[in-house]
Amino acid sequence: MKDLILVATFTIKEMLKKKAFLISNLIIILMIIIGFNIPNILDSFNNNTDDEKTGISKELIVDSENIYEGTLETLNSMDLGYNFQIENKKVNFDEIRTKIENNEIEDAIIISKVENGIKLEYIVEDMTMMDGVPEQLQNTFIELYKNLQLSKLNLSNEQLASLNPNFDFELKQTEEAEVKGNVVVMMLLSLVLFYAIYFCAYQVSSSITTEKTSKIMETLVTSTKPRTIVLGKTLGIGIVGFIQVIVIVAVALVCANYCLPEGMLEEALDVSQITPVLGLFTIIYFILGYATFALLYALTGSTVSKPEDVQTANGPVAVVAVLGFYLSYFTMFNPNSSLNEFASIFPFSAPFCMPFRIMMGIATPVQIAISIAVLIATILIIAKVSIKIYSSAILNYGSKVSIKDMIKMYKNKDDSNI
Repeated sequence: MKDLILVATFTIKEMLKKKAFLISNLIIILMIIIGFNIPNILDSFNNNTDDEKTGISKELIVDSENIYEGTLETLNSMDLGYNFQIENKKVNFDEIRTKIENNEIEDAIIISKVENGIKLEYIVEDMTMMDGVPEQLQNTFIELYKNLQLSKLNLSNEQLASLNPNFDFELKQTEEAEVKGNVVVMMLLSLVLFYAIYFCAYQVSSSITTEKTSKIMETLVTSTKPRTIVLGKTLGIGIVGFIQVIVIVAVALVCANYCLPEGMLEEALDVSQITPVLGLFTIIYFILGYATFALLYALTGSTVSKPEDVQTANGPVAVVAVLGFYLSYFTMFNPNSSLNEFASIFPFSAPFCMPFRIMMGIATPVQIAISIAVLIATILIIAKVSIKIYSSAILNYGSKVSIKDMIKMYKNKDDSNI
């Protein structure tokens, strides 16, 4: 245990000394801070009025024929996101264009009667990015006019209520397991978890190869067992990676709470299903997923003698990691499918899938237990294979160790140095 702590401590110190590691983390944190402050940065470059800063559009409504008989004044009490300016006298197109160019208004609506009904002309500065008149405005003006005409019929309250019943729409599914939460949020968080696990694990092979090249490994091998080196380096880099993830997530949460306009995050993403229980399981699966791929990368790192060969040696492990992630990622579109259930148990996709089956409320305690048990068993098997091959390949400074050579190393029954 003492040697394991020494190797882990040594690895942590070496990781924290690397300028590339520190600079890359600083860049990530700065990007997060800048990203969450983009709305504030954009506001600082615009000399907006109070309405523009609060996201309220200034809308001119021209009803020179008094078609709505004064009821348009109620629009400002409907909280539609517009500051309506009602004009009952005639305003021509040129006057409206001048008002838009002078930023007095953003757009305008001219209401007029035509032979077969009512015409609403929606005037904007540039319609390139528009699909048409906003549906919300269309529905609002239709409802307002309909209610105006109904009020003239002297109908009772009961008759009016029967014309405008409350419709309660409810979405149900035939599957017994009800899916909760927003799939987009889950897929986004799954992507973040994948990159956190993958890049933390990837650094194990780079660290082993670098130290092997610098001959530091010879000193480590003569003072402790290869098993301790593998586990110690995996533990050390894992601790650094975990702290790195915690810092990045903490910065993102602080920026989300204090930099974004109030309610903006909730409008964009449904984060109601992110709970402490989910956080705990995410940490568990991060640790298990990291251990799985880190031990595989420890194996590939020990089979090469030059840092430039690391990426090639890591290719098969990277393919396994990416396939596992995609298996999890794309089956989330149908979380009740057998394939998604398989992805939550398969050891190379479970770290990216099971936390979000838990988030959706469809993972049973038995499935979670099986998933964790399979991951632990996989880690033990990979650890045994990795340590065995590592102990034979670590002092090899010749050509890259082939798969055939690794099989021979594993079959070697001499375990005295492990």
